Amino acid sequence: MAKQSIFGRISTLVRANINAMLDSAEDPQKMLDQLVRDYTNNIADAESAIAETIGNLRLLERDHQEDVQAATDWGSKALAASKKADQLRSGGNATDADKFDNLAKVALQRQIEAENSAKAAEPQLASQTKTVDQLKDGLNGMKQKLQELKAKAAELVARQKTAEAQNKVADAVKSIDVMDPTSDLSRFEDKIRREEALAQGKQELAASSLDAQFNQLDDMGELTEVEARLAALKAGGSAAAAAAAIDAPSAPYTPGA
Repeated sequence: MAKQSIFGRISTLVRANINAMLDSAEDPQKMLDQLVRDYTNNIADAESAIAETIGNLRLLERDHQEDVQAATDWGSKALAASKKADQLRSGGNATDADKFDNLAKVALQRQIEAENSAKAAEPQLASQTKTVDQLKDGLNGMKQKLQELKAKAAELVARQKTAEAQNKVADAVKSIDVMDPTSDLSRFEDKIRREEALAQGKQELAASSLDAQFNQLDDMGELTEVEARLAALKAGGSAAAAAAAIDAPSAPYTPGA
């Protein structure tokens, strides 16, 4: 019954559909870690039970070998006693010959008992050997399944982290919409455009003020000319002469003049 329980548990674990278990997990990484721990503990329990079964098989094998050896030894003793009886009987000692024949019979009886014991153990020995082989195969299957589980766990954890990173990037990109006029970036761009327009307006205003200053200089020149002509008229000349005097170049300096 114990053998059936051990082998049944191993078979169930080997046939477990790991992918289906993982699909239903809310927290894959925690579930995977726990699953690996549980599976490792089950393997340790199975190893302990199988080791005990193997130990019982080895005891049975030793007992069987002892029975076989005992049958051989009792057969040798029976043969030796029988030969001794034949020698004594040849020498005319029938009484002692009968004793050794009786010893030979006892040895033969013991030989038969040992042979029967060995023969009776053979079916159990064969069954135990087959069970141990099955348990070893099942244990190897469990260990292989554990490696598959660890590999699957590592793959799923990596996929989960990648998916989380992709979602974060997507959320970050979604939160920055440069085409949205109501976004912070668009408002900042509008502010810069207004500042640029203000700077341009100031530059145009400064240019207009400079032109006005030059115009004032021209007006001042005209006033100065008027004042000069007025002074010439007051000096007794005509308006034409005053204008000619103002426009005429100054006479060159002549030494001794």
